[in-house]
Amino acid sequence: MNIGQASARSGLPAKTIRYYEQIGLVTPPRRDNDYRDYGDKEMHELKFVASARALGFTIEQCRHLLALYRDRNRASADVRAAARSHIAEIRAKIRELRAMERTLSTLVEHCRGDDRPDCPIIEGLAEGDAAA
Repeated sequence: MNIGQASARSGLPAKTIRYYEQIGLVTPPRRDNDYRDYGDKEMHELKFVASARALGFTIEQCRHLLALYRDRNRASADVRAAARSHIAEIRAKIRELRAMERTLSTLVEHCRGDDRPDCPIIEGLAEGDAAA
């Protein structure tokens, strides 16, 4: 199938599929006319990468997971380790987001929200308090 059909079947934009090909994540065979020819194997890989990206895995992490996916002799322990590592990253991001929420909530609580120009939110951002 061509890239348009692969896009429709995978739910990925053709531009994304071309990017994945450009960086060597997927490598569909080419027809005699040099058009891409996506088969079942490439479709499974595209869907696999799309699922991994939806879970927040980076491109490089997807490259590693895809290598494990392609390796029928892989150890499930390797896959589990990659997933556990990603969970730790997600948890760290959640902590960072909660800290951001607390900081911004504090700034909003201290802002009167009236017609006066003084604003603790602006002052906090200007002083770098929001980065704490």
